Amino acid sequence: MMGSNGPLSSSSCTATTSQQDSETDRLLPHRPSEQDPSTNSYRTIVPTGDRHMQEPLHDDGSPSSIWDEFRRTRWTRKVIVQKCLVEPVGFIPAVILGLLLNLLDAVSYGMIIFPLNVAPFQALGPDGISMFFVSCVISQLVYSLGGSAFKGGNGSMMIEVVPFLHLMAETVVARVGAENRDHVLSTTILAYALSTVMTGVVFLALGYFKLGSLIDFFPRHILVGCIGGVGWFLIITGLEVSSRMTVELTYSFSTFKFLFMDLHVFALWGSAFGLALLLRAMQHKIRHPFLVPVFFMVVPGLFYAIVGIAGFDWEMLRSDGWVFPMPEGNAPGWQFYSYFDLKKTDWTAILETVPAMLALTFFGILHVPINVPALGVSTGHDNIDTNRELVAHGWSNLLSGGLGTVQNYLVYTNSLLFIKSGGDSRVAGVMLAIASLIVFLIGPWIVGYIPVMVVGSLIFHLGLDLVKEALWDTWGLVHRLEYLTIALIVIVMAGFGFVEGIFFGILLACVFFVVTNSRKEGVRYSCTGESAKSTVRRVYRQQKFLRQVGRQIYIFKLQGDMFFGTINKVEAEIQDVFSRRRWEINPIQFLVLDFSLVRNVDFSAAEGFGRIRRAVRAKGVCLVLSGLDDGEVGKALQMVGVWGAGAGAGLGEGHGHGNNFSDDGPDTQNFPGLSEALEYCENCLLESYYRTRESTMELAKRRRLMEVPDQDDNTSVLSPDSEATRFFSEHMQNSPRKSHLFEAAKETLHANERPFPHPINLQQPVPTLLAAFHDTRENPTDFFLRLSLYFERRTVLASTILWRQGGAPTDGIYLIQDGTLRSVQEFQDSGMVRRNAEVILPGTITGEMGLFTGNKRSSTVFSETDSILWRLSQDRFQKMVKEDPALAVEFMRVAMSYSAERLNTMAAYAYSLS
Repeated sequence: MMGSNGPLSSSSCTATTSQQDSETDRLLPHRPSEQDPSTNSYRTIVPTGDRHMQEPLHDDGSPSSIWDEFRRTRWTRKVIVQKCLVEPVGFIPAVILGLLLNLLDAVSYGMIIFPLNVAPFQALGPDGISMFFVSCVISQLVYSLGGSAFKGGNGSMMIEVVPFLHLMAETVVARVGAENRDHVLSTTILAYALSTVMTGVVFLALGYFKLGSLIDFFPRHILVGCIGGVGWFLIITGLEVSSRMTVELTYSFSTFKFLFMDLHVFALWGSAFGLALLLRAMQHKIRHPFLVPVFFMVVPGLFYAIVGIAGFDWEMLRSDGWVFPMPEGNAPGWQFYSYFDLKKTDWTAILETVPAMLALTFFGILHVPINVPALGVSTGHDNIDTNRELVAHGWSNLLSGGLGTVQNYLVYTNSLLFIKSGGDSRVAGVMLAIASLIVFLIGPWIVGYIPVMVVGSLIFHLGLDLVKEALWDTWGLVHRLEYLTIALIVIVMAGFGFVEGIFFGILLACVFFVVTNSRKEGVRYSCTGESAKSTVRRVYRQQKFLRQVGRQIYIFKLQGDMFFGTINKVEAEIQDVFSRRRWEINPIQFLVLDFSLVRNVDFSAAEGFGRIRRAVRAKGVCLVLSGLDDGEVGKALQMVGVWGAGAGAGLGEGHGHGNNFSDDGPDTQNFPGLSEALEYCENCLLESYYRTRESTMELAKRRRLMEVPDQDDNTSVLSPDSEATRFFSEHMQNSPRKSHLFEAAKETLHANERPFPHPINLQQPVPTLLAAFHDTRENPTDFFLRLSLYFERRTVLASTILWRQGGAPTDGIYLIQDGTLRSVQEFQDSGMVRRNAEVILPGTITGEMGLFTGNKRSSTVFSETDSILWRLSQDRFQKMVKEDPALAVEFMRVAMSYSAERLNTMAAYAYSLS
């Protein structure tokens, strides 16, 4: 309930449980209604709106005003009669309903603008009603004359600001003294006006600078808690008004004795409370929007009938507290203006009310960004500009403050009923403003005939509705911590005050944020290099070796906001890799931290990564970072020396070890993406593989061991019992990681020592075909000799495009003898173009899927360096199919086996990005 009649508040006559409304729906989860599963238990009106109510627009799309409609109208006699007589007469029922709503709101909200139980304000109930009508008329004129896009929008006072108005009044009394009545009234009413001006300035600023969406960042459960606090305040106010208390209600035995042990007092407030309970019981049976207005028209009628039949004296009823006292003298409605006197204003007291003004303004501005879209949906206005509505609210409150009255805003429930009753016109809105002005000019004498139980029951009804929304409707529908926050805010507001409750709620929101986000996983997942690989297209032997040693690479993919609440858990998970238990099972050589999904790193988290880096260095592990740049995350880590100049880190431009494994220990490397980081780690491991093989070959020559030609670069492998094998086994046992590398290299070499003719006796592309496919299948050498006859040599320069994504696969297959190619795949993702790159090294092929399936190219392939390629074109492949079908089928099997291996690599990388 957000206002005197907002979607978050029950209007004095319209805030039924059924009308609670669009704004509540936006704040709270929905409990299905028992009566109708399609509706919510606290919302039975689900207006779809009438599309014909869309108003004329300017060329730029902004809503037109009443003056634009006046200028565009062609004023013939018939049109004059229609616009000035027929249409206004048709608006009369809606205007009567709107005026009735304003009257009921005035005797409930307006009556309690001042704290009537405080001595200087006890006779100011009628003045509060007058101030209510002035604020109502001003806002109605601003909205109806073109300020708002809603032609039938109703403006009224904000009921939620009443607690803050009371706080300001009590602050003034405490400072000035209750005995100085004139000074108190002058200071208080000026403070009210200044708070309204402050609210208007904030509304204008939010609208002018297009900050309407800023309110969405305020936690909704905090707002719901504040609403519950307002509801409790209204219940207490209902007790004070109904029981005619002359002092502020306190939680004490004397108050309990006064309310419950005095039968007359109990009858006064009990009758009002009983009516409120009766209304709530009726709402469970009758779910109609006019129930509340009709109820509060019938109750006064019954009261007057009983008074007339029983012959009760009105003066006796006023003295006994059943009817409000008559205003003193014959005071006009504008009497409150006589209280303004700058000479009697206490400016120190004004300054002391500023915190309450700020709290009031803060709470007040939360209404519009919620009420306006809700009313737009309900009335069929699809393109409502919230910032324009904020500007309109700014002007209405500035004018209201300038004229010495209180805050106002666009009321959801009143506006909806007014529009649905035929008041969907700016003329109808102006007519309502005129009718409200007439009531204001008549004067507040009507207060002397209003039954106290009517006003009291209306206030009780409102308070019970708000408390129900905050504490009952949210039970089981929000997180337990959120519900605890809501309940604590209500308790603090009830026990200590509204300003304290708001700040307490903000504090709880901060705590809740920390607790909630601390439970989120900062590590999206972790894995070794066995399951996550780079997108580099390598020869089969390299892939096999990397599968065996991949567990020496450990990857952590981080996510979310890294702050003091999450870094401890992240640090613990990473440090666990270096624990004795884990280290003895799997000592690692590379720790990869991927920051591509990290949004922010605060100083505490950055210090945590600094500790991780020191632990990595102590273990002799190379720290490899990915996904960092010169943005906020990268700068935060640079400041604490995790990477960059302070860490002695490279930018990952090279692929070799360089000095990373020198006596000084490994360094920190950074790469733009995870694939590049993994490529660096794999290249370092492959260096160990090739150094092992070269050293083995040298020893083999020296020992005159039997040579067996290697299939990809003229090297040899050794038998398991050779002297070279024993030599390396002895000299590499000093490091578990090196020992693992050597064993993997030895196993890879021994597993693939099938002999074939030395490449020196063969012409290209046979050696390259052997390097690419010999390890994949058992094929005799003559297979590759026959296959090579269909390939043609092609030399390309750097940056030469071989084919483009979406093109026809006419080029066929390319076999890379020398140089490097790059494959780039582009795809659309939420309107953005994303790219996936793959490096293609010598001894591999590309384009086989397009050749075999005939599908369009899935990526763009170009040469990164000057390259020597061998091409099997579409025509030559078809020739092979005709001339040697067995060769073509076997080649397809070999090529698809190669593609399957590459597909597994790409699938693992795709998983690492998820």
